[in-house]
Amino acid sequence: MTWTSDTRGKVGGGVLAALLGAGIPALLGTTLHGHAGEPYRETRLSFGTERPGGREPVTRDEFTRFLDREVTPAFPEGLTLRDGQGRRRGPDGATVRETSYEVVLLYPEKEADERGTRVERIRRTYRERIGPSSVDRSDDKVEAGF
Repeated sequence: MTWTSDTRGKVGGGVLAALLGAGIPALLGTTLHGHAGEPYRETRLSFGTERPGGREPVTRDEFTRFLDREVTPAFPEGLTLRDGQGRRRGPDGATVRETSYEVVLLYPEKEADERGTRVERIRRTYRERIGPSSVDRSDDKVEAGF
């Protein structure tokens, strides 16, 4: 039996291995650490609807008017509104359930201080009209592209 060697297969396989070895980490790096766009801040506000003293909860129409008068003018480029159901423990230990509304605001990170002032004005106005502890806030740094 005669053995022959073909270097094309060895060279081709070596080139393929080198490309895969270099290319896969680069692709994964882009995927895992890629940039979706510019630095943005995402603020989520959760508006409760229960009023103190056993008064009627805030209605959908009341909240929509508040959104139209206070939030949309402060963030005219847009926002996202989600309906929710909040749960918490009342002072007596009983579970309090209430309708809630989540508003998601997205704005450039470089405007975070000025926009944060607007957010706090919205929270304060809602609390004055509705009652204490009725607006939760969370902020995250994100990247966004449009």
